[in-house]
Amino acid sequence: MKLREEILKEHSKNQCAKIVTWVGSNQSRFAELFSLFLHDEYRVVQRASWPVSYCVQAHPSLIGIHWKQLLKNLHKTNLHDAVKRNSIRLMQDIKIPEKYHGEVMTICFEYLGSPKETVAVKVFSMKVLGNLATRYPEIAPELKILIEDQLPDQTPGFKSCARKVLKQINS
Repeated sequence: MKLREEILKEHSKNQCAKIVTWVGSNQSRFAELFSLFLHDEYRVVQRASWPVSYCVQAHPSLIGIHWKQLLKNLHKTNLHDAVKRNSIRLMQDIKIPEKYHGEVMTICFEYLGSPKETVAVKVFSMKVLGNLATRYPEIAPELKILIEDQLPDQTPGFKSCARKVLKQINS
């Protein structure tokens, strides 16, 4: 497969699934996709972010050697919302290496607290922080305040996630 051409051909769920299937659990194919996600032009980066997150959800070990690059990328300014959304999404259901917990928490707290951030990025950040709060209960009070401060003005999706995260951290 000529991956870059496939990414540019079409931006759809079917195309995403085709790329995820092609990558499978193959580390070198994932590295090719991840390189496009980090270093290509705007449209390729944006479109590659979706299959990157789905590949990691299907095969969490694929991200193992790429954590440092992933987090470094999240510190860039003017990142496309799709890049932030899919980068945080891939962290919500996998084990994050302990040495990156602090940096992940910092990034997610920044996203969750930012009035300029999209709801999806906030929701995925909230989920990641909720998961980390089970390991680090000292972050729960700050997380709770951030969530509760935003609840009245947020979308139904945010509120639904917020209720689950609040229940998780209050247990």
